[in-house]
Amino acid sequence: RHRHKEKWAATAPRILSTRLALHHFDTSYSLHLGALWPSVRAGLLCEQKYGALLNNFAAADHVPQELELLDATDFVSEAPQKAQQWQQGTAAEMSPPLCASISSKIKCYTFPRGDITRFRPARPDALGLLDYYLMDAASLLPVLALNVQPDDFVLDLCAAPGGKTLALLQTGFCGHLAANDVSVSRTKRLYQILHSYVPKEVRDTVSVTSYDGRDWDQVKGGTFHKVLVDVPCTTDRHSAMQEDNNIFHKRRTKERQMLPMLQLQLLMAGILAARPGGAVVYSTCSLSPLQNECVVERALDVAEAQFNISVHVEGLSHFRTLFQDTFSFFSDCRLGELVLPHLTANFGPMYFCKLRRM
Repeated sequence: RHRHKEKWAATAPRILSTRLALHHFDTSYSLHLGALWPSVRAGLLCEQKYGALLNNFAAADHVPQELELLDATDFVSEAPQKAQQWQQGTAAEMSPPLCASISSKIKCYTFPRGDITRFRPARPDALGLLDYYLMDAASLLPVLALNVQPDDFVLDLCAAPGGKTLALLQTGFCGHLAANDVSVSRTKRLYQILHSYVPKEVRDTVSVTSYDGRDWDQVKGGTFHKVLVDVPCTTDRHSAMQEDNNIFHKRRTKERQMLPMLQLQLLMAGILAARPGGAVVYSTCSLSPLQNECVVERALDVAEAQFNISVHVEGLSHFRTLFQDTFSFFSDCRLGELVLPHLTANFGPMYFCKLRRM
């Protein structure tokens, strides 16, 4: 009876990070989202839906036709057409921002609501450039919100792995694009994407750096027309589904608790990097108000109090109208917009908020 002593430390079951994440989400998001949470939870735990961002640099004229035969449509170009139809039946007050802020150069194909067809893997053209990039289509919304104009100097402060950087280049408008990410290994992935999708003459307009984004204003403060601040976050879908590199791992508790502080510092660096009159879009792939609206509100206060910089929030409610057929939006966001995962439109989560440095 006494010969065998159980080794508790070695044999006690490890609580999975995904279980911890879900428990955390159930506690906080059921309060934040109320009756919507069970549906959002189901979306988070099911296969994510993708969009195919067409590569304008590839010789791939046949691709739109191929995708349309499969019943996929370009949600970006389709939206203003639908909006005009809705407007004919409503007041015209929404019309100016509706079409003006959408880059017609960006084309992203998605399958209709409820259609869970998968896209084929991307293929190279004669010069070796891939024909499209598969990404969460909701990730394009922060890029569309930035509304890049010809010859803009653009900063992507947390650029890796590179989907949004590639989308910014698809506008064809970046006079110069600074793509930065603190992680050297992740910037390698960014280089790979640029090499697979972008010809050399366009790559030459991009500078890839690995600074700590929090210190960016010390490098080049007040110089950019447009700044994208797509911050590290709890990556809710990944955290609920994948053990690998999960921020809810017990060893990463401190890092997770510090996220809102890091996000605030990065957003402040983004605001300081923008020139007066410049626009900043803040985005996360989390549902958490502590990482979303609260960070934006805090940044507005800090900009005013510490730097005497006035920052205005620009409403993006027209995005909800434009893209309601493709995405499921949360209607009760205090600031910015939030795409909710939904079984029939399983994109997101994606929060984005547009700021203007006055």
